[in-house]
Amino acid sequence: MLSFFKKKDTPPADAVAAPETPAAEAPRLSWAERLKAGLSKTRANLGGKLSGLFRRARIDDELLEELESTLLMADCGVDATQWLLDELKARVKRDKLESPAQLQQALSELLEQMLQPLEQALDLAHHRPFVIMIAGVNGAGKTTSIGKLAKYFQGQGHSVLLAAGDTFRAAAREQLMTWGERNGVTVIAQESGDPAAVVFDAIAAARARGIDVVLADTAGRLPTQLHLMEEIAKVRRVIQKAEPSGPHEVLLVLDANIGQNAIAQVKAFDKAIDVTGLVVTKLDGTAKGGVLAAISRQCPKPVRFIGVGEGIDDLQPFSAGEFVSALFEDNA
Repeated sequence: MLSFFKKKDTPPADAVAAPETPAAEAPRLSWAERLKAGLSKTRANLGGKLSGLFRRARIDDELLEELESTLLMADCGVDATQWLLDELKARVKRDKLESPAQLQQALSELLEQMLQPLEQALDLAHHRPFVIMIAGVNGAGKTTSIGKLAKYFQGQGHSVLLAAGDTFRAAAREQLMTWGERNGVTVIAQESGDPAAVVFDAIAAARARGIDVVLADTAGRLPTQLHLMEEIAKVRRVIQKAEPSGPHEVLLVLDANIGQNAIAQVKAFDKAIDVTGLVVTKLDGTAKGGVLAAISRQCPKPVRFIGVGEGIDDLQPFSAGEFVSALFEDNA
C-alpha cells in the first residue's frame, strides 16, 4: 500500500535515528572551519608528511621520491601522482624553483588545477520537478546523504519530496522517514514491493503538488552484483517513463574510506545507470582524502557534494579551492 509520510507523522519505534544536532549554545563553525576540521586526518597524513619534506634545505631527487610515496599513500592514485610530479618537475625547471616552500606552493596550485573540473554545481532551474536518483553501496552513507541534501535544497528555497526506493534493506524506509520528519518533508513509501513503483508514484505526487525536487533513494548494491545492478537500471528506466526528461541527475554516493575501490564503483555504476555526479562522504573518517585526485584522473565525474561530519549541515557543494586550502593551511 502506498504511504504518504508528512511532518506531523510520528516515525515508527524501530526507525533509525538521525544524528543529533549540536547543542543550541555550541558556537556554530563556518563551512571552511568544518571542512578544515573534517579533513584533519588527511591533513595530518598528507600535509604532516609534506610539511617535513618542504622544510628541507633544497629540492632534490630524494625529496621528489618521498613526495611521490606520500601522494600514493594518500590514495591520490598512480595517474594523478605521476601527473603532479611531471608538472612539478616542469615548473622547477621553467620557473627556476629553488626552495621546497616554492615547491609546496606549486603543488597546492597544481592540485587545485587538477580538482577544478570536478567543481560543478547542480542547476535545478530547467526542470520541475527536478528528479535526482541516488545510488551507492550499503554503508556509503546514501540514505543519510539524502536527508542532508533535502535540508540543503530547502535552504536554497526549494520544496523537496523523498522517495523511499530502497525497499530491500532493513529499516531503510524508516530511516528515510526519520529524515523526512526532521526536515518537514513528505516521504513516499510502500510497506514492501517494487522500488521502481515507489519512485514512479513519488514523481506523480511531486508533479501534482508542484514540488521542486524529488530525491529518489535506491537499494544499495555492490558493483559486482550484476543481476541486482540491473534492478537499479530498471528504476532509471521507470523514472524516464514517469518523467521523459529525467532523471535529471544520477548521484553516486561514495565512502571516502574505501580509497581506490571508489574508482571501480564509479565505473560500474556509471555503466549501469549513467552516473552524472558524485557525493563523497566520510572525508572526516579517512587519512586518505586524496581519492578525489584519483577520481579526477581516472573517472572524472562532477563532485557535487562532499561530507565532512555527522551534522545535518556537514554536506556541502564541493569547492576545489576550499578543499586544497583546508589540506595545506597548517603548512603555509
